[in-house]
Amino acid sequence: MKMHIGRWARLVALSLLAAVAGHAAAQSYPTKPIRIVVPFAPGGASDVLARLVGQKLSERLGQPVVVENKPGATTTLGAAEVAKAPADGYTLMLAPAPFVIAPLMYQKLAYDAAKDFTGVALLASSPLILTVHPSVGVSTPQELLALGKAKPGTVAYGSPGSGSVPHLATELFKLRTGTDFTHVPYKGGGPAVTDLVAGHIGMMFASPIEVSQHVAAGKLKYLVTSTKERVPSLPNVPTAGELGIAGFDVVAWFGIVAPAGTPRDVVGRLSQEIGRILAAPDVKEKFAAQGAEITFLAADEFDRFLAREREQWAQAVKVSGAKLD
Repeated sequence: MKMHIGRWARLVALSLLAAVAGHAAAQSYPTKPIRIVVPFAPGGASDVLARLVGQKLSERLGQPVVVENKPGATTTLGAAEVAKAPADGYTLMLAPAPFVIAPLMYQKLAYDAAKDFTGVALLASSPLILTVHPSVGVSTPQELLALGKAKPGTVAYGSPGSGSVPHLATELFKLRTGTDFTHVPYKGGGPAVTDLVAGHIGMMFASPIEVSQHVAAGKLKYLVTSTKERVPSLPNVPTAGELGIAGFDVVAWFGIVAPAGTPRDVVGRLSQEIGRILAAPDVKEKFAAQGAEITFLAADEFDRFLAREREQWAQAVKVSGAKLD
């Protein structure tokens, strides 16, 4: 009995020491520069948002926050580097939606996206709107669904490329609605929108910032939003849920992750500071200028969000058959 009590006491003591050490680490953190890895080239939305948050974090934490661009292989090069970095809170990553999607499409990766990272905070999201060219001959979502069932594969849809969020969003849309449309991949959203406006493809899930001017000019038409709630700037565009399409909630999102094993107190401090940064009016305005709406989730909530995203996109990838080499 004495031996068991002694062992229990040692375990309790070790747990207390670990908790005290973790708290002390968070109190002293950071003591050196922090880096945020962006898995894309400079200039894109991910890069802009990372630099904005990094600048504000630097001001709040009193240490430089350096953004490093590690583009390539649909975010997996940057993710691989962060996964093997020390789990000490000094290496973070700006994680966009492809962070979850890409690992589902590669046969082999040097990391496990579900096990090798921990969520720090969800920063923002951007809706996608199913947009059609007048030549398709539909004016309502119901008419498009009827066409996609009556004449499967006759309407072509565009995307920025195989495995992109718009591509898999459409595949998930097809799965949930029992419709069929033909995929035409492009090398980026710009060329896809150009062909949509020209009528070379019939439809596309796109960000409002990409197509709003063409909709205003009457060259394209919005049909349905990919989000659970209506987009405030587009109050007349219905959601998929309103049309009775269950299990469809797609956004382009941006978050911050860290290597798994990063001390929880450090993750908590980062999450708390980021939440305060995102609450500032000037930050909201700058995010909005990038077509993104602040949708802050703290660390634990963001982890649950990532798990839901993996489940949803796994279905879309399986149905689409999309693979990356």
